Amino acid sequence: MKKLIVVADLANDSLSCAEIKIATEGFLKDSKNSNISFVSSTPSTIHTAFLINQLVEDIEMFGSPLETVIFQNTDPRLHSKESIDRAAGAKPLIIRLKSGIYLIGPNSGYDFSMIKYRVEKLFIYKGLNEKGQFHSRDLFSRLSAHLMDYMEDELELEDIEVDEIPNLSGYHIGHIDNFGNIKTTITREDFKGKYEFGDFINIKINKTVKKAKYVPNLFGGTPGELVIYPGSSGKKDNRYLEITIWRHFTEEKPTTGIFEFNFPKIGSEIELLS
Repeated sequence: MKKLIVVADLANDSLSCAEIKIATEGFLKDSKNSNISFVSSTPSTIHTAFLINQLVEDIEMFGSPLETVIFQNTDPRLHSKESIDRAAGAKPLIIRLKSGIYLIGPNSGYDFSMIKYRVEKLFIYKGLNEKGQFHSRDLFSRLSAHLMDYMEDELELEDIEVDEIPNLSGYHIGHIDNFGNIKTTITREDFKGKYEFGDFINIKINKTVKKAKYVPNLFGGTPGELVIYPGSSGKKDNRYLEITIWRHFTEEKPTTGIFEFNFPKIGSEIELLS
């Protein structure tokens, strides 16, 4: 049986997690050996995209891609600004990556955009009864269980073009960790030929503009200095950059990146000013 990782904007709610787990295990051939874990996102589809991308990186580097299913459920119903009949969600996709990882979930916003280039096959599943609101429990649990039980060939899937997944352009906040460090979608490669370590860069997030020093790592500056640096996320040879302040956390007010930019939302656009 494959393991299941659930990435969802409801995953910080213990009841929702328990209900999804119960429902999924109810469709498994042998629920005694199930391995289901949860990663909490926010309603930002860019946030979910960043989390999925990082999980895929980790699984392909350290885990077992052929034994892993990722189910994401961040669907703020971006496809409509009016009342939605039967709470219908975005198109349900099933994805097989080149590494063998399977992903499932609604094609809402940018949920799958950051792993688009890794896709080997993209399918749409038309057999869902789009009735009710809690799709992650009521609709997707059976599909997740089928993928965990190697039963993907029994699903009625229709091949579609990978262009059904939208491209994500520009720079954004991909994640904010528990220290308040801002993980961005800017890669080290994006800075190549433009900035050198030691340069100061004007960064705008929402209406706040701050000057940060480009350094090789979090501790490449001095305590209390706003820095931007290759962080811990992304490809090993092309990390995503992070923005924060090195703190000892003995300070009276140990502010970090999130404080400096007035607590921006994940998914917010980042501008690099000249």
